[in-house]
Parts: sequence; C-alpha cells; structure tokens
Amino acid sequence: MAENTNVSGVTYTKAEDGYFEKRSLKRTAGVWGLWGIGIAAVISGDFAGWNPGLGVAGWGGLLIATAIIIVMFFTMIFSIGEMSAAMPHTGGAYSFSRAAMGPWGGFITGLAETIEYVVTTAVIVLFSAYYLDSILFELIGFTLSPADGPDLAWIWWVILYAIFIGLNSLGAAVGFRFALIVAIISMAVLLVYAALALATGSVDFGRLLDIAPTEGNSEFLPFGVTGILFALPFAIWFFLGIEELPLAAEESTNPTKDIPKASVWGVVTLAFFALLVLFLNPGVTGSAALTESPGLDEPILVGFREFLPDSVAAIISAFALVGLLASLQGIMFAYGRNMYSLSRAGYYPKFLSLTGKKHHTPWVALVVGGAIGFIILVAVNLVGTLVPDIAGAVNGIILFIAVFGAVISYIMQMISYVVLRRKFPNATRPYSSPTGIAGAVIAGIIAFLAFVGILLAPDFRLAVVTFLVIFVVGIVIFAVIGRHRLVLSPEEEYALSGGLHGDPAAEGYDAMEDEMFGKK
Repeated sequence: MAENTNVSGVTYTKAEDGYFEKRSLKRTAGVWGLWGIGIAAVISGDFAGWNPGLGVAGWGGLLIATAIIIVMFFTMIFSIGEMSAAMPHTGGAYSFSRAAMGPWGGFITGLAETIEYVVTTAVIVLFSAYYLDSILFELIGFTLSPADGPDLAWIWWVILYAIFIGLNSLGAAVGFRFALIVAIISMAVLLVYAALALATGSVDFGRLLDIAPTEGNSEFLPFGVTGILFALPFAIWFFLGIEELPLAAEESTNPTKDIPKASVWGVVTLAFFALLVLFLNPGVTGSAALTESPGLDEPILVGFREFLPDSVAAIISAFALVGLLASLQGIMFAYGRNMYSLSRAGYYPKFLSLTGKKHHTPWVALVVGGAIGFIILVAVNLVGTLVPDIAGAVNGIILFIAVFGAVISYIMQMISYVVLRRKFPNATRPYSSPTGIAGAVIAGIIAFLAFVGILLAPDFRLAVVTFLVIFVVGIVIFAVIGRHRLVLSPEEEYALSGGLHGDPAAEGYDAMEDEMFGKK
C-alpha cells in the first residue's frame, strides 16, 4: 500500500490509526448558539477600536466608510454562507480557498485568518485590560499601570488568557452557551447607554462634527474624501469576526442551514449596533474627544462619564467590559478552530489539532495561540517603550495587523467564491447567495480598497511590515516542511473530489483513503 501520494505539488501521507478519533469535535450548536458566538466575537468592536477612524476621516467620513463596509459584509456573508453550506467542515476560509485555488491558496488564506484571529484576540485582551484597570481605579483606587511606577499591565493579559483558554477548553456546549449569554448582556449594555444618553438629554448631534477641518475641506469630511479610504479598516472593526461561523460547522447540529441563517442575522444585528454607537457615542462626548486619551481606548466608558457620576459610570462600565470579554470568548474560539483545521490537514504541526478526551475541544491550539498572542503584546509594548515616537500608535499597530490579515482573507474568499461557481458546477449547494457572483465581486473590491487604505496609512507601516514578515516566514516553513505532510482531512477530500466528498457528518472520515492510497 502506498503511504504517500503527490498531488498538486504537495504530498499526502496516510493518517495513522486513530488519527481522527484523537481530533474529534462534538455537535452541540443550534442556530441561536451560532448567532451568539458570532455576535460575541464581534461586539467588542462597539466598545473600542472603531473610534480612531474619527481621527483620520471625521464623523462623516467614518459614517460613509461604515455604510460601505455594511454593504461589503452583507454581500460577503451571503457568499460565505453558500460556500459554508456546501462545505460543512471546520476549515472555513482555508477550505474555500483550498478547493478553489489549490493547497497554496488554502494555506495563504488560512495563515492570514490565523494572524487575524490570534492578533484580534490580543487586541481584545489589551482593551479589556484597559477597561479593567480603569474601572478598578475608579472604584477602589487600584491600578497595575501607575503613573509613578512600573507598568504591570501584562498581569491582566496573563489572567485574561488563562481564564478564557480554560473556559474554551470546557467544551463547545459551555462555550456556545456562555457566548450567547454575554452577547445578550453586551447588547443590553449598549441599549442602556443609548436610553440613558437620550433620557438625560446628553446627546447633541452638533458634537458629531466638532473636528476642525483641514484647509479646503468641510466639517462633514474634515480630512477630505481620502479620509474615507483610511477609515475603512476602522469601520471593519464593527464587524470583524462574524465570518468565523463556518469554523463551527463540525460543532453545529445542522450546519448547512444554520450557519448561513445565523451569519445573515448576525450582520443585521451588528449593523444596527454599529450605527447606534456611531451616532450616540460621539453625540454625547463629541468626536474629537474620542480621538485622544482616555477616549481613545474606552469610548463607551468616557460616554457614560458624561452623564453619570464617575463611581456609577465605573459600575455600569463593568457591564460594558462584558462586551470585550464576549469577544474574547468568540475570537478565541475562532483561532482555536482555525489552527485546529489547518493542523488536522497537516499544514500546521499535527499536534495542534489534538482534542481533549472529555470535552473534545482543541485545547493545544488554544494554548499555543494564546502564547503567541501574549508574545505579540509584549513585543509591541516593548517597541512602544523603546521608540517613544510611535508609543501612541501602539494599539493601532496591533489592530491594523489584525485587520490586514482579515482583508487578505476576505479578498481570497471572494475570489474563491467566483472560482468555485465555475470550477465545481456539480457540487451540492444547499444555500445560494441572493447576490451571486456580482455580490462576491462587490465585496472583494471593497475589501481590496480597505487593503489599500492600510497600505497607504503612514502611521501603520510598521504593522504592515510586521504582518508581511510573519507571512513570509509562514510561507517558507510551509514550502520547506508543511507541504510534504498533508492528510486527507474533510477539507482536502472536498477539494480533491471536485466537491463530491467532504461532509464528515454524512461520510465519516477517511472517505477517500482507499481511493488515494489503495486497499490493504
């Protein structure tokens, strides 16, 4: 029996006995559990991360950018919904690109998504630490970042990673339930903020346009039309992560129906809250106040302080922290499953896809991804300390690394959609995108514009360089080692069979091993 088979420049190795049994997941999620994990992954984008876009585009520019991104996410999620229903296995974006563009396309997309989710988790840990420290300082005078002493914020990072890696390791049922609960609490906090802001008369829409325009520009677009381009990556932060739902395919009870449905309703929900926050948060504080410290890191908390006593605002903002912790849960789920699927197929070291015997979660991938995220935070913080000129842009640097990975993944997925419509005409498609190829093209073009916006933003060139270095190192390792160790996971079987194999719920695993390696 042949133990290795060369296909498309890569080598497939026969899986050892019990390989997939050691990498098993458990189906527990229904449509609302999926919706909850999707909202949880993204909702922190309403609490922090979007507001620096005000400083590059003004309120009007960020509003237009957000409207454009809403169009992108609707058309993109329709396309992803169709592909996820046709490919109900954990690979998600990697799987789509693998089927459309071969192993290299799959690896590049999967690696971009790994960077997106690992770094996004790090960004949320960072913002959560800011909120935690600020709330505790207001309530009891405790801080790990004193003005006259060493900055010990890294202790918050360790605590947050440890708690949420532990939570994510307790099983998908626990994770989905927790995500749904905290997603609901987070949305309730935003609704309470809106209700109190309006009830106290604190909203003044005249404050939206309080950023002084540069020469020749208006108050609505104080930095001109080009500011819209630079604001696109910040507008993405309102939605970044909802595209993770295909990664839950092998933990969903009915992935072909529930993942597209949960994804579409997720975008509807997120669009509502994005516009709510965009109008009411700067409507209370003024747009300019959210482009400088402390508003830069905790815009909702600054908003609460405008109409509530500091102590009460701190207590309510403790609930606002739940929004960040919700996303920590959701995005950590995403990087765990992304790394799991690429590892199970052999693109990453195979030990990363091992799952626990009791809870069937990829705990190794969760731990390794968390360790990488912590190292990124330490490294970026050190760079900010050693190079004072960019210290104020440190948060933006890691945010842009995450968004840069995201837009590359988005572009590759939309290309994959167009290719697969033609390449696999006979593949089963239980769900069809209402916008079809035109929608995928529109989404791809907008994602490309966001990509250009990141490349041209002068303050974040270090983020681009950092991303490219990581990307090139990953590609070289795959070229030298990884491409010779692939395994017939469901994602690979789907691609190799032209869309006729690859549903583990219907076929089990190893469906093509006899075909590829011969019978004993």
